[in-house]
Amino acid sequence: MIHHLQKIQTAIFDMDGLLVDSEPIWKEAEHIIFGKAGIEMTIEMCNQVMGMRVDEAVEHWLIRFPKINFSSAQMQSMIMDKVEELITEKGKIMEGVIPTIELLKSENIKIGLASSSHFRVIYAILKQFQLEKYFEIVHSAELEKYGKPHPAIYLSTAEKLNTHPSYCLAFEDSFNGLISAKAAKMKTICVPDKNHFSETHFDIADKKLKSLSDFKTDYLYFS
Repeated sequence: MIHHLQKIQTAIFDMDGLLVDSEPIWKEAEHIIFGKAGIEMTIEMCNQVMGMRVDEAVEHWLIRFPKINFSSAQMQSMIMDKVEELITEKGKIMEGVIPTIELLKSENIKIGLASSSHFRVIYAILKQFQLEKYFEIVHSAELEKYGKPHPAIYLSTAEKLNTHPSYCLAFEDSFNGLISAKAAKMKTICVPDKNHFSETHFDIADKKLKSLSDFKTDYLYFS
């Protein structure tokens, strides 16, 4: 039956929380930096902006807490500085990342990266874990008018990889990222954080996995 199906041409990966266990690091950085500004960031607050660009996340909270002593640009820079520092200290690659990418390459699938992080953070993380060589295209939502959950970053990455979105498979971990990829009309695989795996909103993904180690070549085919 699989031979009568269409095959994915391109795989596009999110980065934070999917390739690298950096979501706790982003949350810690936000907690520290917003704390300096007098805002007590809870886990629930961090989860609300998970998958968003740092500028959009900062603006989200500055609108709600306007009386602080730092500008948006200062907050963004301090958060990214702290993320880079913490990645070096605590960062680790997620289970199944390299085997999944190698499997995709063996299937002649083009591979791109579409991250909400700014390029400075993307390249710091890729260098830290020696992942640069795996991606034909690395794209940041910092170049888009809107970040995730808007589909712009996925549409642009597909265009850079010369693939129609309907032949792309997006790998995500956050709900904002999942909405972004679905809005771009891509097939989706979601690998939510284990603490959120049972949340039903992730069921809009074509496949929901506990780990990239569970990825199978069968998921490259669709009707």
